[in-house]
Amino acid sequence: MPDQKRLFLLDAYALIFRGYYALIKNPRINSKGMDTSAIMGFVNSLFDVIKRENPDYLAVAFDKGGSVERTELFEEYKANRDETPDAIKIAVPYIQDILKALKIPIVELPGYEADDLIGTIAKQAEKENYKVFMVTPDKDFGQLVSENIFMYRPARMGNGIEIWGIPEIQKRFGVERPEQVIDYLGMMGDASDNIPGLPGVGDKTAKKFLEQFGDMEGLLANTDQLKGKMKEKVEENAELGRLSRKLAEIKLDCDVTFKADDYEMCEPDSAKVQEIFEELEFRRLKEQFIKIFSEEVEVSSEETVRQAPKKESSAAGSGQFSLFGGDPSEAPSTIKDVNSRNKIGEVSHFYQLIQPGLATELFLKKLMQQSSVCFDTETTSINPLKAELVGIAFSWEAGKGFYIPFPEEKDKATELIELLRPFFASETIEKIGQNLKYDVKVMQNHGILVKGKLFDTMLAHYLINPDMRHNMDVLSETYLNYTPVSITELIGKKGKNQLSIRDVPLEKQTEYAVEDADVTWQLAKHFRPELAEAKTEKLFEDIEVPLLRVLADMETEGINLDKEFLNSLSEDLESDIKNLEQGIYDAAGTTFNIGSPKQLGEILFDKMKLVDKPKKTKTGQYSTAEDVLSYLAKDHDIIQNVLNYRGLTKLKSTYVDALPEQIETKSGRVHTDYMQTVAATGRLSSNNPNLQNIPIRTERGRQVRKAFVPRDENYVLLAADYSQIELRIIAALSEEDTMIEAFKNGMDIHASTASKVFNVPIEEVTREQRSNAKTVNFGIIYGVSAFGLSNQTDLTRAESKELIETYYKTYPKLRNYMSEQVDFARDNGYVQTVLGRRRYLKDINAGNQVVRGAAERNAVNAPIQGSAADIIKIAMINIHKKLAEGDYKTKMLLQVHDELVFDCYKPELEEMKHLIKSEMENAYKMAVPLDVEVGVGENWLEAH
Repeated sequence: MPDQKRLFLLDAYALIFRGYYALIKNPRINSKGMDTSAIMGFVNSLFDVIKRENPDYLAVAFDKGGSVERTELFEEYKANRDETPDAIKIAVPYIQDILKALKIPIVELPGYEADDLIGTIAKQAEKENYKVFMVTPDKDFGQLVSENIFMYRPARMGNGIEIWGIPEIQKRFGVERPEQVIDYLGMMGDASDNIPGLPGVGDKTAKKFLEQFGDMEGLLANTDQLKGKMKEKVEENAELGRLSRKLAEIKLDCDVTFKADDYEMCEPDSAKVQEIFEELEFRRLKEQFIKIFSEEVEVSSEETVRQAPKKESSAAGSGQFSLFGGDPSEAPSTIKDVNSRNKIGEVSHFYQLIQPGLATELFLKKLMQQSSVCFDTETTSINPLKAELVGIAFSWEAGKGFYIPFPEEKDKATELIELLRPFFASETIEKIGQNLKYDVKVMQNHGILVKGKLFDTMLAHYLINPDMRHNMDVLSETYLNYTPVSITELIGKKGKNQLSIRDVPLEKQTEYAVEDADVTWQLAKHFRPELAEAKTEKLFEDIEVPLLRVLADMETEGINLDKEFLNSLSEDLESDIKNLEQGIYDAAGTTFNIGSPKQLGEILFDKMKLVDKPKKTKTGQYSTAEDVLSYLAKDHDIIQNVLNYRGLTKLKSTYVDALPEQIETKSGRVHTDYMQTVAATGRLSSNNPNLQNIPIRTERGRQVRKAFVPRDENYVLLAADYSQIELRIIAALSEEDTMIEAFKNGMDIHASTASKVFNVPIEEVTREQRSNAKTVNFGIIYGVSAFGLSNQTDLTRAESKELIETYYKTYPKLRNYMSEQVDFARDNGYVQTVLGRRRYLKDINAGNQVVRGAAERNAVNAPIQGSAADIIKIAMINIHKKLAEGDYKTKMLLQVHDELVFDCYKPELEEMKHLIKSEMENAYKMAVPLDVEVGVGENWLEAH
């Protein structure tokens, strides 16, 4: 028998929805404000199949108008589905255009679903001796599986691809033959398609019936063998069962014909594909496309379909194949990068290398005459504390710029830096840059303070379009239609063969470095009017830019670590982990890999049978996710131990063992990197190490803070923390009198809330009532539901619902404020903080309830979180200024959420307590006073 050809049929909408919802919490928004998540998700899935499997034949099936036949049979079929999100409606035409440009056939037929089209084609192709792979996460396709037809379930959330043949279908559905999947679905119904099924029949019962009676008709003919209520239900709903089976059955007789010639992979219209990707701003996908569809594609031996060996080709032995079949030497030529964007070789520019001597003197004279200059440092490291200057590029006119290289010899480099000092010290010359904090720190490290007004293009864009990426290449391509030279073109990719920028010839250094300065100069020109249009110049000039200097100082300062304490804590943790491990093994009666979700799920739910109906992931394995286990922990010691084990192993690896490795040898301290442009709310995030995520709810987690210590015996750590700032902001913004009064009178807000909602005098509020009130107080901002509240407390869902309703009755203005925020967002497309920081909510008017609900929660939450972020930023700027003006030895070291940490010089302690508390409490005036708690200690834990 000749080798079987392999046909891949993709279920378009299943993959589109999957791609969209996978990115729902972090959607991909381009510069035009378009949500491209659904398109990106689908194309990623498509390219993954092509790259892994090198299909001989491929087609994509779309629904067109839904199934007329099923809707006629049952009016409610799929009637429960939310409206399709706008992002998906917009995506489909783009996806079809991409497929046409790729010359991949689209199969659609009015009145039919993709399932039916794929089913019909799969069975036709099978008869012609094709091996067929149905690419879909949808379990309904299990009914079509045969010796030559497989389900190909794409990779998702860390799980690899899965291929389901007959054995996998037998195991997943408890059937003997794949066709019985129709009966399985008919019996238990399908909530997503609104197929009713037989009342009272779930997964286990359906499997039991199939084993006992073979199919739906076998069950209905033998109801005398059933007992009690089940017998009654099945007999009463026999017709509903037959109808459900009919609705679940995939049609195999649609008016479509498999024509191999139409489905064969062929050379795409490369220019058209790249044009669409450029319009959508898909940079990485464009690169991937060029790589995949070029003449030869590398294939790893692991990336093969288990049941379907790859076709043989003359390149088979080399691990390469031609995407379009046959001998690679006969394949089309390598696909070229078609770029409508300009590149350095295509635009007129004048970039000058400045030589020592007279040229430098003339350049410096010209430089000092400017009012605004973009500068960009070239260095030996991305770590500014280790980085040595290789050169500095300058630009103050589009298409023009200068480059001053720095000699490696320290003395000569210092001489040159001194010549540039007047420029950096000038208060009248504005300095422009992209991610200026890095350059400011590099210059500080070389003894130069960068003074004068600053304009950071990365920060400007963050305020203009917070949901987009902000790196220079993306900004240049998006706003200037220009692709800058990549650093890898100069020094190569990461690895042992990567060069230092010093090794690059001076002419190339000049072109590369000055191009960056030129591009950044042009971006600044572009962003100034956009900042004005978004009414965020004041936020930019008064908060984000001054904060850049504050953070640069904090990061350079770093914080001292007690390495020995961390080593002893690591040993203690190791011992705790071993004890937990043994306890888990004893309870399970066997040893296994606790870190493996698959093995853990099998132990807890198969072997120990801790739960009647364990939750499963989409891949069919038991879910051992945090939320699932937390819900069960109070009833099962082994689960609590597993959660403790996870917490301690993560703590040990992420912090206790990792922190000592992050101490800078030069300073002997840890220097975190604060990022201003990551969180859309305006909050800072911290990296290398991330000090904002140290868990403080557990005793062991708190111990990590003990490792952070003062500079020396002349210092103590001082921690100042805003008390309940978000609640104070929501009280002020909503003008909720009862809450405002409670805060003004210094009352315990949670006890005060409990007193109101439970209708008891404040002195009689129980600990449990206060705790429940606290959960609602904080949860309300995040749109907590009765279900969510019952999960976080000991309350039932009904009690939770009642508590939330009572809460809103107690604080009516709060509810009004929340509604007003949502209405404002509907009218304007954004909400804003007290300082005008905007959070754009493009889905606020979406038809899809899930999508709209997320935007509505953000409409309430973003102004609260964002205002808290704005206020602490003002406090940081003001404190930093006061510390500098007073020439104090005390230094600000860390910002973690609503807390600031200082290295406080002991003789300044009393003065600092007053200064810091006063500046933080007076950073922003509202109807509710801000309250700051100050603590002092020999380590961060003690101070906190």
